[in-house]
Amino acid sequence: MLNIERTDREDITVLALEGNLDVLNAPNLKREAEQVVADGRLRVVLDLSRLELVDSSGVGSIVSLFKQVRTRNGDLKIAGLTQQPLTIFKLLRLDKAFDLAPSTQDAASRFEK
Repeated sequence: MLNIERTDREDITVLALEGNLDVLNAPNLKREAEQVVADGRLRVVLDLSRLELVDSSGVGSIVSLFKQVRTRNGDLKIAGLTQQPLTIFKLLRLDKAFDLAPSTQDAASRFEK
């Protein structure tokens, strides 16, 4: 199961994920991402501090969100990676491709003013 909580703060949108981001739930994140972009929200923090598991489909949905916002001159920051998701990011070397922050506040502060 995956819970996605969206919070819009000024010009930054935080998507907090809780549970498992896998083949069954990745389409939910893709739909939410499409809505965020359609709403013109192009500074996105993905809070993964409560994410327990991510598989290849989940990684694909994160990369898809990244591409959508970057194509429109936006940016994506990832906050709070721990345990299995962090291991997957390191294994796939995504820790080099994404801006990883320890917290959502730290991630939000990394956007250019």
